[in-house]
Amino acid sequence: MGRGLQVLGPHQNDTVATIAELIIPATDTPGARAAKVNEFIDLVLAEWYDAADQTRFLDGLADVDARSRTLFTRDFTACTPEQQTQILTALDAELAELREGESRGDTPEATTPQRFFGMMKRLTLVGYYTSEVGFTEELHDAIIPGRYDGCAALQRGGS
Repeated sequence: MGRGLQVLGPHQNDTVATIAELIIPATDTPGARAAKVNEFIDLVLAEWYDAADQTRFLDGLADVDARSRTLFTRDFTACTPEQQTQILTALDAELAELREGESRGDTPEATTPQRFFGMMKRLTLVGYYTSEVGFTEELHDAIIPGRYDGCAALQRGGS
C-alpha cells in the first residue's frame, strides 16, 4: 500500500496493528502485522467508511486506551500481552452479548465499543485473508491457477 497513513495517527496505527496481531497472531504463518492489516484498515477508513463510521471506529479505538488506563494505568500498547488480551476478551464478550440479544429478537442499541470491536474483527479478517501473505501462506492459494483444462473427460461412477 505504501501511501502513508490517511486517517490513523501513529499511536492509533500502532494500537490497530497490536489489536490485529492479537486477533491473528504470527504462528508458523505470518500474522496480521506482517500482512499490514493496519494499513488496510487505514485505507478502508479513508476511502470506504463515511464520516460517521470513521468516528465510531476512532471513538472505539480511544475507548480501548481508556479501558487500559483504568485497568492498568497505561495505554493499550504499553500493556503486557496478557493485559491486552484481557481487554480484548472483555470487548469480545460485550460483542457476543449484543449478538445473542439480536438472535433472540431483541433490538439492543450497540455501544461504541461493541461497534468498534465488530468492525475491528471484520476488517482484520478481510485485510488478512485478502493480503498476499494471508492468501498465499495461510490459505495456500495462488492468484493464477496452474492450468485450465476446459475439455477434460468426465469419469463415470466412483465418488
